[in-house]
Amino acid sequence: MTYNDPFNSNAPRQNAYGAQQPAQSMGNPVLEAQPVRVSETTIRRSVSAAYGEMAIGLVVTAVVAALSASTGAVISFLQTVGQFGWYALLIAQVVLAVVLGARALKMNPATARVLFYVYAATMGFSLSTIFFVFDLGSIGVALGLTAAFFLCLTMIGLTTKVNILKAGPIFMVGLIVLIIAEVVLMFLNVSGMTMIVAGISLILFAGLTMYDAQSTRAMYQQLGTSDVMVKRISILAALNLYLDFINMFMSLLQLFGSRN
Repeated sequence: MTYNDPFNSNAPRQNAYGAQQPAQSMGNPVLEAQPVRVSETTIRRSVSAAYGEMAIGLVVTAVVAALSASTGAVISFLQTVGQFGWYALLIAQVVLAVVLGARALKMNPATARVLFYVYAATMGFSLSTIFFVFDLGSIGVALGLTAAFFLCLTMIGLTTKVNILKAGPIFMVGLIVLIIAEVVLMFLNVSGMTMIVAGISLILFAGLTMYDAQSTRAMYQQLGTSDVMVKRISILAALNLYLDFINMFMSLLQLFGSRN
């Protein structure tokens, strides 16, 4: 999951697979390089809008996480619902992400935007547990590193002449293997494996960040022929990029964070 499970430190993080990969396989057509149908200026403005939506989602997550931890809301929730209630929240998050990823290009843009921010808020609530596991300095360093890596990888994805979209099937296989490994680690406490999986996850999501950056541009080129569709693409792209950022952040935190 994209946060530390307070009951099991080896619980899997919610990768973009519950959300991102279905979004790409169900919501997004398989994209290959095609002639540009939209002006370059419009594409650049649309890509900026997608990253803006992602940034707002991250701010929502950060604010909710900080408030949930500082007010003790997440602790009260855990004491009330217990382990099974916590897992129910995680499952609800996955379902919401899958629905949004699969339907974003068909639903009303305003509805898709609300669902995205609701998802970001619930993610912030569950992520608030990291404040009880890692020290604040480690969280800040991981966040700064993630932002720097994400910016660099995004620029590579948007400017490279290499068609990263062809690597989609490889990323899909990698995501499936990662999910299986994280599920296994929920039940087997293998020394050192958590760090290894976090390292693999970091590499995988670095690649996905470049992939999704290029995929966002390709979707605007091929499908962004109306204002409504541009808004829909912005939400779908924001969800994919948001999940890349969150998972890279959690991987870096697992690798380099100092635990309380």
